[in-house]
Amino acid sequence: MSWFQEYKASLKLIDVEELLDLFFYRPLAFLFVKTIYKTNLTPNQITSIALIVGMIGGIFYFFNTHYAITIGAILLITYDVLDCSDGMIARLKKNGTFFGRILDGIADYFVTVTVYLGIGFGFASNSTDPLFYWVLLVLAGASNIVHAATVDFYRNKYMDYAFNRDATLGENLKEFEEESIKLNSQRGKYFQKFVVWIYLKYSSAQLKASDSKDSSNIVKYNRENYLKKNKRILHLWTYLGPTTELTLIIVASFFNRLDLFMWVMVVVGNLYALTLFIVQSQINKKIELEGSVS
Repeated sequence: MSWFQEYKASLKLIDVEELLDLFFYRPLAFLFVKTIYKTNLTPNQITSIALIVGMIGGIFYFFNTHYAITIGAILLITYDVLDCSDGMIARLKKNGTFFGRILDGIADYFVTVTVYLGIGFGFASNSTDPLFYWVLLVLAGASNIVHAATVDFYRNKYMDYAFNRDATLGENLKEFEEESIKLNSQRGKYFQKFVVWIYLKYSSAQLKASDSKDSSNIVKYNRENYLKKNKRILHLWTYLGPTTELTLIIVASFFNRLDLFMWVMVVVGNLYALTLFIVQSQINKKIELEGSVS
């Protein structure tokens, strides 16, 4: 198998990948994976290392100097490469675990929260108008959460159809609940219990926020028609993904303009999201009018 074939095999599905992941972070991650492939380093260990690197990167933002936030930005790039590596090696070695899937998702939120707190206590608190920039940062953070959850929802929904699997936000949630019950019946493993609990809360909130009929669309609509109608809009949704928005922080850090990052998130990002939501609604209506699987 050629390196290009191995690289493709290490991806989830090209249709759901963010552009920056596909052409920057994942190629670098693939080189790292090839380097450590024959070692005993596990996907969960890589995730843990990525989490530590990312949170240290976020801590550098507390110092609020151009030098410090530049180091933070470089660490965030490293984090993103490692964050891509764990899933890639799990797919290539087929040694991924249930807990690893959840830990990988939770790590993103811990790192993001650390970075936002660093920007808040570093940049916002020391700006000429602390209250204004704290409010702007909170709005940027809220936008980040909504964007990430929306992209995650449509990405999972698309993959449900692509892989002909049960709806992630519906049936597969039971799998996580069963794992939580199993863990709670055992002594110790407090960190795993906490991570699974956090994931369940997030998934439940996402399910409640979505249209209930969406979770059953995997068996309601024609698979080929759904994929065809949503391929392009999903690609556009990925520009609001966590990697793209984290890269926005990284670029703003290099130019020492964290204020621009917040403005882009709140104004440009939300206008873009609103536009996509309107278009997505029209696509959903068109699919419904074309009928369901007989």
